[in-house]
Amino acid sequence: MPLSDDQNSDSDSSRFSESAASSSDSEYSRQSFNSDSSSKPSSPASASPPKMVTFDELMAAARNLTNLTLAHEIAVNANFCIKHEDLPRNSFAGTVKQILHKAFWDCLESELNEDPPEYEHAIKLFAEIKEILLSFLTPGANRIQNQICEVLDTDLIRQQAEHNAVDIHGLANYIINTMGKLCAPIRDNDIKQLKATDNIVELLRQIFHVLDLMKMDMANYTIQNLRPYLQRNLVDYERTKFQEILEETPSALDLTTEWIKESIEDELSSISDESSSSPGADCSSSKPNLSPILVLNNGYLKLLQWDYHKTIPETLITDEVRLQELREKLNQLKIIACVCLITNNTVGAAIVNVPDLADQLKRISFPLLEGMNKKTFDLKEALNAISVQVCSRVNRSLSERGLPTLTTEMQNNLMGQIASIVEENNPVSSLIDKRIQFFMKSLLALPSFQKCMPTMPGGLSVIQTEVEFIGSQYASIVNFNKQVYGPFYANILRKLLFSEAPRGKAETEAPAN
Repeated sequence: MPLSDDQNSDSDSSRFSESAASSSDSEYSRQSFNSDSSSKPSSPASASPPKMVTFDELMAAARNLTNLTLAHEIAVNANFCIKHEDLPRNSFAGTVKQILHKAFWDCLESELNEDPPEYEHAIKLFAEIKEILLSFLTPGANRIQNQICEVLDTDLIRQQAEHNAVDIHGLANYIINTMGKLCAPIRDNDIKQLKATDNIVELLRQIFHVLDLMKMDMANYTIQNLRPYLQRNLVDYERTKFQEILEETPSALDLTTEWIKESIEDELSSISDESSSSPGADCSSSKPNLSPILVLNNGYLKLLQWDYHKTIPETLITDEVRLQELREKLNQLKIIACVCLITNNTVGAAIVNVPDLADQLKRISFPLLEGMNKKTFDLKEALNAISVQVCSRVNRSLSERGLPTLTTEMQNNLMGQIASIVEENNPVSSLIDKRIQFFMKSLLALPSFQKCMPTMPGGLSVIQTEVEFIGSQYASIVNFNKQVYGPFYANILRKLLFSEAPRGKAETEAPAN
């Protein structure tokens, strides 16, 4: 699904997308980011004058974003499905729903108990059931379609009602039998329970309940069949949908632009610090050339420390929950690595080579750090509990090998250091954090087709398996994001990094791309 027919105008963007997804931290050519061809209207994120966005345009963009998010979730989350969830009975919405439903079914029961019975509401229910049953049919199921239309013909039922000749139980039995033919095997017990229900009002109510479950089953079956197609076409689909959002809402890349701009500023600041600390550095040198891919990768690294109370860049909304979960897991692993490193350094050689001790400390820490992302979680209290358990386990290990246990002073020292992990700028916490960041940065620098992991930095061996697993998930998210949004990132980087460059040569060479 190309975004435009003008291949020249998008050539640079497409090349960036492919390179960003597969290459390491190689320098991008300055010329490709200076090309003025990106200013053509067909290029993603092309410059456009500010304009007022109407309500209809805003709603259209919202619908596109909803579709994009749903398609992304179906494709990347193998466990995604629609679940039936009832409103809590003690909630306001649940109470209102319960009252309204009871009033409706009581009214229906009252009408059917009249002499002669009043069937108007029942006929409307049969009409609704008929439409639901027809919606389950696949193309070509003409025989059962004709049968449903014939048996549940509301005009015929209305005529029968006028002569008090409606066989309402017969209609209900036909509906149940038809549902039994159309439902998934998981609903067979529900169908049996329907057949055992005698009260017609309760029966109709349960029929609608089971029909709701069947609609959910049908939706999940559709999702299951749609997933392989979406996985094959997701890059083009998401890019096209986002382009539609951008056309409806020109400001749809503002947060992304700010995110990339912050990454550029961080890189320039880092280079400036390195230059000022180097002997004989020329501080008056011109603005350094930055690798676009390095800038982008560093932007992705910031997401592992992102404050998810503020809005994430627009191009990453579809993976916001996954990225937040990875950040939370890494924070938990960072604490565990700190605990193990502090314990080793404090106790010393007596436990360094003890088999499985580090894994035992990890198993002690994991349960006590469960839910540390919640606002109600008390990390200080958890660290105190962990330190007590660590001291107990270390003493047991020393005692089992006939070595003297920790003195009270050493235990207090160990517990104090573990408790101080929570403090800002704690040296051990900062060290572990830098090493995790270095590993993730090395992982992003690898070509996407390379399956091996970079070397794990020292001090992380106790959490190596977990960090590598999280790293593979993180790299998968990043590489896919580059494939989809590479052209948009290319235009932003071109403007931010090379806006001051001479344009003449790029303009003359652009058509040759």
